[in-house]
Amino acid sequence: MSRRAVKISLTTIAAVMVISSVILAALTLRDMQPLPSDLSKLTVALVKPQLLDRDNQRLTITYQNHWNAHTIMPLHRIPDFLQQAFILAEDKRFYQHSGIDWFARFNAVWQNTVALKGLRGASTISEQVVRMIHQRPRTIWARWLEGWEARQLELNIDKASILEFYLNQVPYAAQRRGVQQAASYYFDREVSTLNQKEMLALAVLVRAPSYFDLYKSTQRLEGRLETLLQRAAEQGLVSDINHVRNSVLLPSKPEELLNVSHFSNYIYRQSEENQHTIKTTLDSNFQRVAQKLLNQRLKNLSKQQIANAGMLVVDHQSNEVLVWAVGESDDNSGADYDTVLVKRQPGSTLKPFVYASAMEKGWSAATMIDDSPLKEAVGQGVHSYRNYSNTYYGQLSLRKALGNSLNIPAIRAAQFVGVDPLIETLDKLGIQNLDLSSLDYGNGIALGNAEINLYSLVAAYASLARRGVYQALRVTADHADQATEQVFSPEVSSIIGNILSDPNARSLEFGHGGNLQLPVQTAVKTGTSNDYRDAWVVGYNHRYVVGIWMGNLDNEPMDMVTGSNGPALVLRSMFAELNRNTETRPLYLSRTLVRNKVCIDGELSINVSIDEGCPTHEEWFRASAVAADKIVPGGEAVPEEKAVPEKKVVAEEKEASEMNAAFPLTTAKKNYQLAYPIDQMLVARDPRIPDHLEAIEFKLNDDKDIEKVEWVVNGQVVASTTSARFQWPVQIGNHSVRARVFSHLSNEPVTTTEVSMLVK
Repeated sequence: MSRRAVKISLTTIAAVMVISSVILAALTLRDMQPLPSDLSKLTVALVKPQLLDRDNQRLTITYQNHWNAHTIMPLHRIPDFLQQAFILAEDKRFYQHSGIDWFARFNAVWQNTVALKGLRGASTISEQVVRMIHQRPRTIWARWLEGWEARQLELNIDKASILEFYLNQVPYAAQRRGVQQAASYYFDREVSTLNQKEMLALAVLVRAPSYFDLYKSTQRLEGRLETLLQRAAEQGLVSDINHVRNSVLLPSKPEELLNVSHFSNYIYRQSEENQHTIKTTLDSNFQRVAQKLLNQRLKNLSKQQIANAGMLVVDHQSNEVLVWAVGESDDNSGADYDTVLVKRQPGSTLKPFVYASAMEKGWSAATMIDDSPLKEAVGQGVHSYRNYSNTYYGQLSLRKALGNSLNIPAIRAAQFVGVDPLIETLDKLGIQNLDLSSLDYGNGIALGNAEINLYSLVAAYASLARRGVYQALRVTADHADQATEQVFSPEVSSIIGNILSDPNARSLEFGHGGNLQLPVQTAVKTGTSNDYRDAWVVGYNHRYVVGIWMGNLDNEPMDMVTGSNGPALVLRSMFAELNRNTETRPLYLSRTLVRNKVCIDGELSINVSIDEGCPTHEEWFRASAVAADKIVPGGEAVPEEKAVPEKKVVAEEKEASEMNAAFPLTTAKKNYQLAYPIDQMLVARDPRIPDHLEAIEFKLNDDKDIEKVEWVVNGQVVASTTSARFQWPVQIGNHSVRARVFSHLSNEPVTTTEVSMLVK
């Protein structure tokens, strides 16, 4: 070939190389991605923040974030030996190159070519940082771009910052990132406490975290570890190579964190964006005890068909949630559901709010209520209410009605208050978002036919403990001031607490002592829904509120598990732990309350001094409350009267005139009403019974002081009786019913409100 031809060939080759270089440069510039000028800003965008308890102990360590944002260590806190070990293992000319180590790269290409497979990658620490930032498929072109981006990175960021970022973000097994997370995961220690062999192991592990996993085998990385140890000795980093070589690697798993996943999810739903850390109100010590108690109780009751439970503990003085525990049964059924927030029927746990509402409207703890069988219209039908024990006690005080959790008096109290006002009160207490209307619930809401969750119920009881003031519960330490609302007066709230903590008040149904009587004065209320599907207990003392629910999330009934024999034992144990290191006090009792003797004799309850012939007990009254209460057979209110200016003595019947002057309501015309039939009632005849034998019982709400009753159907008197009951022969059609009641208390008869009914 002539010189001219050779010259032309060389020129062509040069031109091609120039053109290729230009194209390569253009493509490189096109595909290079921008890099941050401050690596620390990369960790701002988080998936989930880390949660701390009230004492700054870690509750969660999420590894779902792209970056490690919770265990970042400044470079000066990372041991120098560990820094040098990583540089030796990953990039020994880290401080000499400008992002690309060309010598190491060409050497890697040569070794890979000779071996006919990829043995080495020769990525510098800066290139690995770029790879963390810009995740690309592992191709030759990607490696080319990473090199130039690493060079660009080092033009803008100093070596120390790059090394610090790398040591905090380098990935390990189990989604751990950075040397501190790795030290905790493999050795359960701070990185500064590791020995030299453990630090060398961390430097080797990054090459293949899954393959070299110490929990699988410590032998797999011994060869690489020995190589790195010799390099460290050659560099003068190790003074006694045999001592390091003979050290034993002992992986040690860290203690598992508390399972607060449900509480965490609740926090995350409320947290603001870009929060790295959230300090919560949770108490890890109490949480650990509560979880253990709940799980053990579920295990003990497993033969009684119960699988799920939840517990919430609140410090009502600060209104902070201390415990949020979800029971874990052996089969782990329902573990994905938060039993603190799941809506269930509350049973009798709403009764204190019903009676508190009645007291705000005029009743007192001494108000007498008729506990006798009761029927009430529900839609076009009739519902018969009954007490849990199927026992009826006749006339008894509000104190005993609430203490024994009797159903009939609670319905009469709801009738007095009204369903709409009662639902409004529950809403003010935080029991919100009831799914049905007041018409759907009816007075049965007093017995728990609504569905609420444990969180709302505990918040409502915290209001009683807080002298009637509602305030939303707090779950984070940096909470803003919460709005408050006075739902019940301090006087009524303290009387309710006094009743719920009175063992004598509950003795008719629960006996004396038992699970509900605690060493420190504690107001306790249980609840059990129909067919034993839900068992509740809520209690509060001078400082804490504890609420517990047990049942089955698949709605299967339990085997005779009630609030008093199921969760009550857990409540006792939890309060024992809460009170262990706390100075205890009695429940708050308003100083404006007045304590007076009460005489209960038949239908008369008198707030005066009593002679020995009348049974008495002492009761708490508001200063403005009634001085004399009477039986409330149908839930009707006894209007408030002015307090008696001076005490009187009831001795003989000749003083009745004086009594009537002092207490006009006790001898005034009675408010007789029809207890049955109920207005708008629909009655269907029984085809199995001959028509001439079928009858409906008409009944008044009170049978006292009656001389005669005239029963009026469709405007005609159909019968006259001397009792409060009458069997009316059934007749098809629409009918109106009322009664005229003659009483020795008045010369004028009392005519009841007319009701209508349809007989088919």
